[in-house]
Amino acid sequence: MTSMYTINYALRAHKRDPFIEFIKGMLMTPFVLHAKPIPQTDDPTEKDEEYHMDANVARYCDILSSIEELINLKVLKKKNNNFIQSFVLFPAMLLLISTYLGIHVLGVPDQSRLKRLVPSISTFHTQLPLRESFLSANAKHSIAARRFVPPSFNDIRRILNTAQITAIAPKLKLITFDGDMTLYDDGQDFEHDSALVNLLVSLLKYNLIVCVVTAAGYPGDALRYEQRLSGLLKGFENARLSKNMCEKFFVLGGECNYLFQCKEDYHLKYLPETKYQPQNILSWSSDQINAILDVAQENLQRCIDEMKLQCTVLRKSKAVGEYLFYNMKRYEEQLDECVLSTQHRIVNYLNSPWGKKNDLPFCAFNGGSDVWVDIGNKLIGVQILQQFLGATPGETLHVGDQFLSTGNDFATRHQCCTLWIVNPDETQGVLLELTALLEAKKSERSLLTLLDHSKILLDSQTI
Repeated sequence: MTSMYTINYALRAHKRDPFIEFIKGMLMTPFVLHAKPIPQTDDPTEKDEEYHMDANVARYCDILSSIEELINLKVLKKKNNNFIQSFVLFPAMLLLISTYLGIHVLGVPDQSRLKRLVPSISTFHTQLPLRESFLSANAKHSIAARRFVPPSFNDIRRILNTAQITAIAPKLKLITFDGDMTLYDDGQDFEHDSALVNLLVSLLKYNLIVCVVTAAGYPGDALRYEQRLSGLLKGFENARLSKNMCEKFFVLGGECNYLFQCKEDYHLKYLPETKYQPQNILSWSSDQINAILDVAQENLQRCIDEMKLQCTVLRKSKAVGEYLFYNMKRYEEQLDECVLSTQHRIVNYLNSPWGKKNDLPFCAFNGGSDVWVDIGNKLIGVQILQQFLGATPGETLHVGDQFLSTGNDFATRHQCCTLWIVNPDETQGVLLELTALLEAKKSERSLLTLLDHSKILLDSQTI
């Protein structure tokens, strides 16, 4: 039974994150070779527990420092490539610079060492202080002191989150959030007594742009989104946020299709697509959209019939999904089967001679209790927000819970920095970390301003 479970789990690539698995594998070496159980002996040299624990901390830190350096080299290669691209109209200059710097020229794929070690690795938009983050996590979770439980997926996920918060806090401009299981429980509304209300209000007071990027698609219907976010909007009103702060809050629905902005009356206003969507998205035709949704709906219905699922299909203008009948249960494996088979079916269709003309981006994902296929995805949604609001990938942070390949937050990694949380309680935790750093930065800025004023005053008195 145990062996069979292990074999089956190893085959579930869609349930694993390659980069986290890579770090886990690296950290297993000191755990296996050095984190030995406390010896049952009277020899004091053998029982020096504090020494062994400090040595384990040092070994873990050495490995994470090495991975940190691999990330830094990958970030540097990306910056160099971006620099080279700026000379693409001047071939002679392009060749000269690339030869002088010894970096790859345009058209050659990323050949960083980390890319070779983890071929599916995405883009890093900042450096990550993994060693510093490990020391913080170790103080909370006693990672180095554990002798029977090695560093886990969740340990590494939290270390990466803390590292990303530390790296991006000084230059953060735009922060986006998934809805379900990130800001509120699955299928629920944002309650007025949620601990996240005050934290999101604080982000707006720190002059950040805040946006909820959700798959929920209600074309032009601000009231439906206001209902889902009623507790948060009420919190804005109770905090008496200014007009300027209110207008820094947005909701992007349907992955990337419907944008709303909060106004000074604490209500959402729908923004016309022509105001924020680029021309290539505005050119998507209803025939192309319907062709993809028809294929998706056919496959979802086939899954329902073959697995005898107690659910129904719902079709919208830019999405199609299946959801359970009231109070019915469905297993995670069934949801993943629906997602992966539908992804496969749509990709095959779009690669066929009759499907190439309808080649639009789409997202098929497991919502936790339902399955949806949307036209567009959150990568496009984040790109739209960055262009519309003037933020770069290194100034943008997305917080979500669906970063496996069957989730709809997965694609955002290519376009911005990310935090992988698993529930609203963890969202609260990462925002407490972030606001502490933002407050420290604000205090530092105030102190520098005060020192500048003092210097000016002293100079004027000297004169």
